[in-house]
Amino acid sequence: MIRVLSIVIAVFSAGTLYAETAAKTLPQEMLSNAEEADLSLFLWTNRLVIVFADSAADPRFNEQVALLAERSSELAERDVKVILDTDPAAKTALRQKFRPRGFMLMLVGKDGQVYLRKPLPWSVREISRSIDKLPQRQQEIRDRRE
Repeated sequence: MIRVLSIVIAVFSAGTLYAETAAKTLPQEMLSNAEEADLSLFLWTNRLVIVFADSAADPRFNEQVALLAERSSELAERDVKVILDTDPAAKTALRQKFRPRGFMLMLVGKDGQVYLRKPLPWSVREISRSIDKLPQRQQEIRDRRE
């Protein structure tokens, strides 16, 4: 029993350390502070990927941060800012507006509309495909070709 308990504690500790390490690998210019985030600041300039969790130790949060960190350059090409919110007690404006329950991944377009809400982690490939289908992104692609 003690052996199993020590393994569980080791895995949990490694998961928390992994999330902190993965968050540090995201480029700082992509990250925004959840407590200071005001959606109007990002209108028509950035898309937002908002990741909510009740704790930084949530395995789904850890997985999502790692997925975002792996292919952050693809998100940067699409003008994406990432907001990580893992403190329900802080009652940030974003939490009050979107009311997440546990883990939630959101995609907010440049126009301020919520285009995606997912209760499970998504790869950057899936997020990028969703972004590329948006009308604003389609226009950006056409403008670059000209």
